[in-house]
Amino acid sequence: MAKPGHAWSRAAAEQGEAEEGEDPLDAMIARTGCLEQHRQVQECMAERQDWRHCQAQLRAFGACMARRQQRER
Repeated sequence: MAKPGHAWSRAAAEQGEAEEGEDPLDAMIARTGCLEQHRQVQECMAERQDWRHCQAQLRAFGACMARRQQRER
């Protein structure tokens, strides 16, 4: 199954404004070390179409990002 990208990047790509390759937001999140958790949120959202059904994935992503923020301090 293809992983969904972000709507703004898909629109830019369709207009020929974005380069081929990785989504810029995905690249930014990959640098945090939380890309896997982010992708799990995306997959859940694509499957369930309702963020309320993806609370476990959202919490895991939020916790990962919070750990990243703590490390930077």
